[in-house]
Amino acid sequence: MGKKLSEMSLEELWLLFPIFLEEHKDCWEEWYREEEYLLKNAFSSGERISHIGSTAIPGIYAKAIVDILIELPKDSDMQKAADILQANGFIQMSAENGRISLNKGYTEKGFAEKVFHLHLRFLGDNDELYFRDLLLSDAGLAREYEALKLSLAENFRNDRDGYTAAKGDFIRRNTTKAKEIYKGKY
Repeated sequence: MGKKLSEMSLEELWLLFPIFLEEHKDCWEEWYREEEYLLKNAFSSGERISHIGSTAIPGIYAKAIVDILIELPKDSDMQKAADILQANGFIQMSAENGRISLNKGYTEKGFAEKVFHLHLRFLGDNDELYFRDLLLSDAGLAREYEALKLSLAENFRNDRDGYTAAKGDFIRRNTTKAKEIYKGKY
């Protein structure tokens, strides 16, 4: 019998769950909608649930992992919300500075058919919405982002942190631009 995910080193996890990009699939929006429905039923009210990340951008290559942002009212108990998510099949991966990350669809044998990353935050901690909306409104910029990701994917195939860090400047620069364009939208 193999190791449980919780017993694996970061390097073992990265080998089991490599960075791979694929052409955009319409089913990603369907997966999001299905999961959004389940999440809305798990919570009472007041949460904003959004599809973020590259799977929310039609036409560009992405990891086949649907990213979801849940923003909680500022007076919420974030750990209690995370506990609700864990009772609904998510695994808490990290918690720091008013942010909790969870995932679903990771198994000891690799990725399940449907994989989700869930970002639990307080209302207003939502830079990803601005970045998403800018990419949705600017096909040229979306293609530039896609090209960057494709150029990084092979070099960082088994280094998720390195892949994320290498995209950082592009994301930060364009998120700042998006916040000027969409000032006060979120």
